[in-house]
Amino acid sequence: MKVAIIGSTGQLGSDLKRVFNEEAQPLTHSDIEITDMESCKKLKQLNPDVIINCAAFHKVDACEDDPEKTFKVNSLGAKNIAKIASKIGALNIYISTDYVFDGHKKGYYTEEDIQNPINVYGISKFIGEIFTKNYSDKHYNLRVASLFGVKGASGKGGNFIETMINKANSGENVRVIDDMFRSPTYTLECSYKIRELINNDLPYGTYHLTNSGRCSWYEFTKTIFSLLNKEVNIEAIKTNDLNMKAARPLNSSLSNKKIKSFNIQFHDWKSALKKYLIEKGHVK
Repeated sequence: MKVAIIGSTGQLGSDLKRVFNEEAQPLTHSDIEITDMESCKKLKQLNPDVIINCAAFHKVDACEDDPEKTFKVNSLGAKNIAKIASKIGALNIYISTDYVFDGHKKGYYTEEDIQNPINVYGISKFIGEIFTKNYSDKHYNLRVASLFGVKGASGKGGNFIETMINKANSGENVRVIDDMFRSPTYTLECSYKIRELINNDLPYGTYHLTNSGRCSWYEFTKTIFSLLNKEVNIEAIKTNDLNMKAARPLNSSLSNKKIKSFNIQFHDWKSALKKYLIEKGHVK
């Protein structure tokens, strides 16, 4: 099996490359520009069995300032990949997001819930899902959330965990939102589950691939320092205190019961966080 991984140097892409190992055909931005159909035709030469599209413009506030770039990458790019995948008969996997939801639901979002994104980034990914579904019969729209991995997010200078640790180590005030709830997900575990999904030949469609459970960013931060056995004064603040340009869903917790029904099991987010801290060498 040949697996083309678009965006292979990113946080998720780099772990996918590790997991698929010799099966991986890693593609960086210099190898393929998904907004350019002529560039996407390189995939015909590679002729992969599977295409995993991790390429995205995901700086949420920057997306509000540059919707044209956002839709080119996250929406039209998905359309280009879907059309190529259909032509060569490849399985098309689009990495989507919890931000396709508006955050008004009290409990966990399922794959059957209606999407209603409230920012440019979320809308662009929602459209990317539609293009993926309607332009490639063999497809998976995989929603992930609040990713953390050893590589760190390209363009974001790392990930939330390392940012919190660096703030504490430098003596900065650690102020964290306590009214925004997510399902934080470890990219290495997510990558293994994507391989399982492919190998088990699951029915095509949409799946939530997140670690189990949910937490506020405040609880997540407290757990980081608890696992590090580090005493840190953490100030709880509200989302409105940050005056962010883009609106965020206050609750985008994702249920992974659908993927679990196919015997693909995820650890809870606390266990995943500990595994990450061990991999990074922060704890033994």
